[in-house]
Amino acid sequence: MEIASILKEVSFKEKGPAIKVLFDTPFTKEIRIAMRKGQLMKEHQTPFPIVIQLVEGAIDFTVSGKVLNLEKGDLIVLEGAIPHSLIAHEESIVRLTLTKADQASRVKQVVEN
Repeated sequence: MEIASILKEVSFKEKGPAIKVLFDTPFTKEIRIAMRKGQLMKEHQTPFPIVIQLVEGAIDFTVSGKVLNLEKGDLIVLEGAIPHSLIAHEESIVRLTLTKADQASRVKQVVEN
């Protein structure tokens, strides 16, 4: 058994979202993305399906050019190979669930490039 908190010990970066792997289980990877107001995750896509949950804050989640205004508690399931981006309208915490076949390092590369 493992225990983690998505809300405790959250650190925000000055430049770009902060990525933290909370769990790497036999079936998924659970990642916390902490974004300051105005921070952007530029358009990108994943080869695998993902689940996004907005735990705190407010973000615009753009999918294939359509802007969705996400609020605390909203969830999105997205198939692979679909372009999407995020911009935070206030300090926000996002939970990202990846399939086991996906790599957390890919998410880190999105915010670093």
